[in-house]
Amino acid sequence: MSAVAQALRAQATWRWWELATFAFLALSWIALPGQALLLNEIAILALFAVSLDLILGYAGIVSLGHAAFFGIGSYAAALFAKLVMPDPWIGMLFAIAIAALLGALCSALILRGSDLTRLMVTLGVASILYELANKLDWLTGGADGLQGVVMGPLRTPFGAFDFDLGGHTAYAYTLVVLGVCVLLARRLVHSPFGVSLQALRDNRLRAASIGLSVNARLVVVYTVAAAIAGAAGGLLAQTTGFASLDVFDFHRSAEVLLVLVIGGTGYLYGGIFGAIVFKLLHDLISAWTPQYWNFWLGSFLVVLVLVGRERLTKPWTWWKKS
Repeated sequence: MSAVAQALRAQATWRWWELATFAFLALSWIALPGQALLLNEIAILALFAVSLDLILGYAGIVSLGHAAFFGIGSYAAALFAKLVMPDPWIGMLFAIAIAALLGALCSALILRGSDLTRLMVTLGVASILYELANKLDWLTGGADGLQGVVMGPLRTPFGAFDFDLGGHTAYAYTLVVLGVCVLLARRLVHSPFGVSLQALRDNRLRAASIGLSVNARLVVVYTVAAAIAGAAGGLLAQTTGFASLDVFDFHRSAEVLLVLVIGGTGYLYGGIFGAIVFKLLHDLISAWTPQYWNFWLGSFLVVLVLVGRERLTKPWTWWKKS
């Protein structure tokens, strides 16, 4: 076995904290049944953050319009349930396929230009879809949203389970989709393809000079990230029974960027940890001070950026020079 193959195998070895993370997510469904709705929101946001981390943390593609894929997945799942059939699994596959198709089409827009160009182009795509969803009110419900989305029972090897108001079935369903997507993303980033993506992120010209197909790799990772974001949007529509223009709004893209600021980029679990911290802070601060929660959340982010994530988690290193 070559040294490169050994290095890849060592990098892909499961760490104890990865297994602990999956165990914690599974146990949360059992231990916190009264918080299933909040936990479901956290899991959906985590999946959305994982999708953005694939292109931002591993390929170096900055995007302010990632909500485009989240939103198209949400509307695709809702329309499929309302117009075709209410089966959640098939609807999820449809949402993923539509989001992946949109990602493949939009990937041509991010192959050229600077980071600022990509920011504006991705933001423009999300804005166009927002206006289309608003104008096509005969299909999407317009500003009122797509209402009356009723999901059928969740069929599993253990039986069929109806979606309940407490969110227990919805959270279990979201955890399964989150786990599958994270496992697939983990396999991707620890493969030779994933290593080549990091080479593109660090120096695209040097990667091209050694024979790597830069454009093909960017198209593939952008499409995969769009598909995972579509899965997150589909989960939101399926578990809430509603899709609105809010899924295309700029704050969706900004929110998931904040999650990665908190959790860190370049490793998949940063999206999961960041989503947990962000949502819990949001929930706790908004309950404590509904009018000024944005101020305190913003203050936390400023401190996090100025001090550094490592120094917050290890206070004894504060005295060290940067």
